[in-house]
Amino acid sequence: MKRLITTLTVLIVAVILISTLWPLGTVGAGQRGILTRWGAVTGKVYGEGLFVRIPVADKIVIMDVKIQKEQVEASAASKDLQSVSSIMALNFHINPDKVASIYQEIGTDYRTRLIDPALQESVKSSMAKYTAEELITKREAVRDDIKNHLTTKLQSRGIEIDDFNIVDFSFSRSFNEAIEVKVTAEQSALAARNKLEQIKFEAEQKVAEAKGKAEALRIEAAALKDSPQILQLRTLEKWDGRLPSVMSGTVPFLDVGALVANPPAPAPAPAPTN
Repeated sequence: MKRLITTLTVLIVAVILISTLWPLGTVGAGQRGILTRWGAVTGKVYGEGLFVRIPVADKIVIMDVKIQKEQVEASAASKDLQSVSSIMALNFHINPDKVASIYQEIGTDYRTRLIDPALQESVKSSMAKYTAEELITKREAVRDDIKNHLTTKLQSRGIEIDDFNIVDFSFSRSFNEAIEVKVTAEQSALAARNKLEQIKFEAEQKVAEAKGKAEALRIEAAALKDSPQILQLRTLEKWDGRLPSVMSGTVPFLDVGALVANPPAPAPAPAPTN
């Protein structure tokens, strides 16, 4: 048993020594290796592939330069002092040329120390420029404002902004109820305007129809006045062919033959109405 323990101990020590003293190493795809010597940043950065270091004295710190995503919840106040809760998503990457300075000034915990505070501050600063209603109607402008603010704050520190999106907005219950009331009132007003337009249109149609009928009657009256034969023809159209059984005075005479031989000219068509 003692021999087994001794063997395991020797193996562990050997592994530690080999890993410490081994001079070769590799940097993976989308990464950079920062060379430190006795704990101090030398400024030398290894790209992807194999590197050689001085055992014990040198250490390689690996940092990711691929596009990364950070999503945070942020609270702010709008221009009209409404409370706004939001979820923001940021895509970013470290400038490969500045990984050494980022490690030296901030370390590997740059998300917590740099990016998250910048996001919170940018959201609060930008949302204070808009009313709660504008945050909804001008969402793209708000997004661009926050993105520009973030770019100004982070780019100088070696963080490049690839994309920024507002995932969600939420407001207080009282504000949501006020918006609902306003939308309902606007919909009711729109429905009333549409109804009024319909009534107005129908009234105009009736006026146009009445004008058409009046014009037709005027033309017919003028034709009857100019041609007595038309009046006789109208009377004949309504006659059932029987003479009245009781008569007083003279029975008016209709010259049917003359009407057939010389029919009256047709009345002119009524003028078109708009």
